Amino acid sequence: MKPISSSVPGFTLVELMIVVTIISLLAAMALPAFNRIRQSAQDKAVLNNARQLSSAADQYFLESGNSTVAIDDIVGPSNYVKALNLIAHESYPDSFTQGTTLTISGVAGLRTITYGP
Repeated sequence: MKPISSSVPGFTLVELMIVVTIISLLAAMALPAFNRIRQSAQDKAVLNNARQLSSAADQYFLESGNSTVAIDDIVGPSNYVKALNLIAHESYPDSFTQGTTLTISGVAGLRTITYGP
């Protein structure tokens, strides 16, 4: 007959605390990198929207002969840009003038992005 052991195999509290500490350190290092990647992706998407708006405004200028256009004249279901999807709660200018820089403000509430012609 086998003797009954009084100790049950398992992890000690110290071992569990070490594992939790290591996991929290890894998470603390990963979160800033994730935030930088998310910010970069948002900026690229907003810059892509600015390129599309600038291109649409240029097409409008060529076709109409006007040098200023309202955003409502280039964005819409039957216009040059079908839909303008906001990425990070940014705000685009209400009108565009030929040859001027686009300034998109309030990207994620913090940043401003400019796009030059």
